[in-house]
Amino acid sequence: MSTRAESTLAERKRQLVADELTEAALQLLAIRGFDAVTVDEIVDSAGVSKRTFFRYFRSKEDVVVQFLAGMGDDMRTALVGRPADETPSEALLHTVRVPVTTCAADSERALRVVRLILRTPALLARFLERQDRWRDDLAAELARRTGRDPVADLYPALAAGAALTAFHVVLQRWSAGDGAQDPVSLLDEAFAVVAPTLDLASPAPAHRSRTGARRPSVEP
Repeated sequence: MSTRAESTLAERKRQLVADELTEAALQLLAIRGFDAVTVDEIVDSAGVSKRTFFRYFRSKEDVVVQFLAGMGDDMRTALVGRPADETPSEALLHTVRVPVTTCAADSERALRVVRLILRTPALLARFLERQDRWRDDLAAELARRTGRDPVADLYPALAAGAALTAFHVVLQRWSAGDGAQDPVSLLDEAFAVVAPTLDLASPAPAHRSRTGARRPSVEP
């Protein structure tokens, strides 16, 4: 067996263990509540040792929060890839739709995670910390797209914050309704509310050369 094949097999085994630990934790936490479940109970349910648990997670909070780990990168990548001539509201809607679509695709599991996060103060605090980082990343990209100063201009951070607030409110409404509503449709409704303000306050998209550099305006 080649070194590469052995490495791939080891990665699959690690991912399998991580998935089993995550699922065991989510099932226990959803039934009994976050504070009532211990790490010992999670490892017993998953059939692994406590040492194995801490090889993958630093705490039981991380078991839940890791579900969110890639959302920020996914959103920033989505925003970078949006057409340059899109309005900010269109670009941000498609950006935030990425994690919402992920939740909708695995709604049963995602709903358990979202409820745990929103109903557990320690997890909610971690979630809000992540949203702060996501806002900064999206604001930097919005500033680049619109030609604004990300430090001196309020618009990029406010627009990114509005988009993430819409995301958060949608998760609240979706989880409170037992997942009966389509979260993607809820997001579209939320953006119908914030879009006029996002676009009214934004300049027209900057004209760019084929190299991506912003063309300076020419006075008549």
